[in-house]
Amino acid sequence: MTDDAAATVRKTVDALYRAESRRILATLIRLLGDFDVAEEALHDAFRAALEQWPRDGIPANPRAWLVSAGRFKAIDGLRRQARFDPLDKVAGHAAAESEDAAWEEGGVEDDQLRLVFTCCHPALAPDAQIALTLREVCGLTTEEIARAFLTPVPTLAQRIVRAKSKIRDARIPYQVPTHRELPDRLDAVLRVIYLVFNEGYAASSGASLTRHDMSGEAIRLGRLLVGLLPEPEAVGLLGLMLLQESRRAARATPEGDLILLEDQDRSRWNREHIAEGTALVERALASRTFGPYTLQAAIAAVHAEAATAARTDWTRITALYDVLVRAEPSPVVELNRAVAVAMRDGPEAGLVLIDAILADGALLDYHLAHSARAELCRRLGRTAEARSSYEQALKLTRQEPERRFLERRLGALRQDGNPPG
Repeated sequence: MTDDAAATVRKTVDALYRAESRRILATLIRLLGDFDVAEEALHDAFRAALEQWPRDGIPANPRAWLVSAGRFKAIDGLRRQARFDPLDKVAGHAAAESEDAAWEEGGVEDDQLRLVFTCCHPALAPDAQIALTLREVCGLTTEEIARAFLTPVPTLAQRIVRAKSKIRDARIPYQVPTHRELPDRLDAVLRVIYLVFNEGYAASSGASLTRHDMSGEAIRLGRLLVGLLPEPEAVGLLGLMLLQESRRAARATPEGDLILLEDQDRSRWNREHIAEGTALVERALASRTFGPYTLQAAIAAVHAEAATAARTDWTRITALYDVLVRAEPSPVVELNRAVAVAMRDGPEAGLVLIDAILADGALLDYHLAHSARAELCRRLGRTAEARSSYEQALKLTRQEPERRFLERRLGALRQDGNPPG
């Protein structure tokens, strides 16, 4: 094969790895019954493709070829290892060699869904569920995950190792839950997808406002879940993510500085995401069995409907928050409701609510609570209080764009006293 043809094969393999490696890994985990063995098999399969395809040509079904190659290489390795292993380990390898462990093209997406539910099994600690899902389902590196959540790399790596060991030692089944088990198990999966999206939509720390790789993976997982398990809250969560993601291009300046929702250029919002997200919200609401994700999506849809910030229906948004507070009471939901009340009834009304939330103590370390209070004080002309709250928010934030925004607000207050507005 010529150098040009070899380069074409390498490009094809690279593209397949980006597009298919997580699907192939999910199938190999089912066939081999072990995360680490499957991951090694995945890399062996792609190495084999780079060696053999330049000589033999690219197969008609590359994904099937890679799964088959990975499985056989793993089985060969397990057979060699079995010569030195105790009998109980040899017995444990039998599933990998079983002829019943057949690969089927139509089952690949199901394998991914099985993997999601396995990574989010309730026997695993919540932080382990997130780390394992990001690593095994989304394909993020350990370093990327550690950086996103401000966790030392060795700590994060150990967390993933322990989660895999727990799955193996507790013999957690690699399967989608039964209908009876589904409500409890689905909640964990939705929560992990939601947390992954939030970290991508508004990074908790670092130099960037967003992390498109994480929000994109969360949306991909949401689509996968809805395609195979169209429960109303899964539909609502996908709608929520699409509606929030629709604003991404308008949320920051070219230099990466934060742009508030009221100041965003709405012509830059992604109308395809809005149309799809709104349709999903309507579908979830029509089920009448929806929950907090659908309610949040309904709020996002009201924002998306407004042609300008001034035309936002804050009465409707506040009413939806009233329902959300009853469905999933939390200080953060209360804070968001307080902001909506401020937009509907004026900053004084919202400030009373935020002060009560802060007095309760639950959000004293939450920078957005202090920045929301500062904003309302600024609008009321209570400059000293605004400055104090902005300074407190600045101490607590770990994200550079938010830090720069708060510093600009403080600078404006120092410069002219900031008249109400």
